[in-house]
Amino acid sequence: MKSIITISREFGSGGREIGQKLADKLGIGFYDKELLEIASKESGITQELFVKHDETYTNSFLYSLVMGNYPVTADGRINPELPLNQKIFLAQFDTIRSIAEKGPCVIVGRCADYVLKYHDNVINFFITGSMPQKRRRILERYDIEKNKVEDFIRKTDKRRANYYNYYTDMKWGEAKNYDLCINSSKTGIDGAVELMEAFIRISEGQN
Repeated sequence: MKSIITISREFGSGGREIGQKLADKLGIGFYDKELLEIASKESGITQELFVKHDETYTNSFLYSLVMGNYPVTADGRINPELPLNQKIFLAQFDTIRSIAEKGPCVIVGRCADYVLKYHDNVINFFITGSMPQKRRRILERYDIEKNKVEDFIRKTDKRRANYYNYYTDMKWGEAKNYDLCINSSKTGIDGAVELMEAFIRISEGQN
């Protein structure tokens, strides 16, 4: 196993659960909300602020980050004069890169596929699902009125799409931007994990 796995996902599709099970099965690290905690510790910015700005777009400068042109101090630290939202994004960006440099892992969301687009051995998945399945999963996990669930799902996906589309030059959920798109409503959670594992093995020439 040598790949860095990124997972983009629709809200309610089970993307986090799939990613966690895949990481456990492959014996590699898993990062979703955990990424925010690491970025907080390394940057000195409170975790509450990372959660507040999580996958929410503001001013775009991701392309310059990917190309290595972002503003830092002479000793390589994040420029303290940057606006807070840019400091948060930059810290998260650097955390994704540093995690990937340590070896194989699974990273969920947060433009990780784009951040790592110039890295070798990256495999990008997108998880989708049918509305009835997503609705049921969200009702099981969140205290939301039944008549408001679908609106909650659509708004969350819209926020994720806006974040991704704004910070990258690609479109969230568009098949050509991923190595494999999976409908978890068709495969089930475990079936999605098995399919992804098989795809990774084939991609690494281990089939």
